[in-house]
Amino acid sequence: MPPEQKKKLTPGEARLGEGATLVLRDRPADGVARLRLNRPDARNALNTPLRKALAEAVRELDDDDSVRCAIVCGAGSSFAAGADLKEIVELGPAGVWRLAVPRFWKVIAGFSKPLIAAVNGPALGGGCELALHADIILAARSARLGQPEIRVGIMPGGGASQRLMRAIGKYRAMKLMLTGDPVTADEAFAMGMVSEVVADEDLDARAVAMAAQIAALPPLAAQLIKQVALAGADAALDTGLMLERRSFELLFDTADQKEGMRAFAERRPPKFGQR
Repeated sequence: MPPEQKKKLTPGEARLGEGATLVLRDRPADGVARLRLNRPDARNALNTPLRKALAEAVRELDDDDSVRCAIVCGAGSSFAAGADLKEIVELGPAGVWRLAVPRFWKVIAGFSKPLIAAVNGPALGGGCELALHADIILAARSARLGQPEIRVGIMPGGGASQRLMRAIGKYRAMKLMLTGDPVTADEAFAMGMVSEVVADEDLDARAVAMAAQIAALPPLAAQLIKQVALAGADAALDTGLMLERRSFELLFDTADQKEGMRAFAERRPPKFGQR
């Protein structure tokens, strides 16, 4: 049994009840929270209990002011191999609708803080879509990313037809969705689908180091960068530029802005963390 399966549950995990151990939590660095999908025997396939546990964990981290950056990763040799087909194979449209999966995706999409996906092994279907919800994707050499839904008679249902198009463009996205073929970590990096590729043994350390770097920077500035970048992506250029300027101006009312600029002028390390 992997070590993370033996650890004592945190109070947050205990509140999740029966599905608690489906998402393991720890704090690997100051200001950093890590969420680990924990169905390794099923390659972390996404079923309703896992989706619910993950959404609840993300919601709690969003409300926790001590968390400034989060990491999502998978236990074992997989990030997430897709949706759990055993749960949905015999369902009709009404049954799929009752699962209300979009409400779980909405929580992750609405997470206000920087989110890093640390991807190893397969990240397919819903697993790839989960990674696409992150702000930064770190991929191990073993990572394989793709949208194979067409091979089982359906199509992406967790946002890939929209997020993938925006991330890598029409022609690469359509190739992935229409063939169902996965891509390697290096191929994904070349097409702009992931932020960085690292050796498998370095993935966890690199994710924690990057998250710690972000967590040490002004939290409100980080949240506004994410908010403006995502909101502006679907707006007219003039609207996006106005959002950016107003948020830029707003930050001049924060203690971190004063501290950062004074520290720069005084040639000393800044001490961030105040609003």
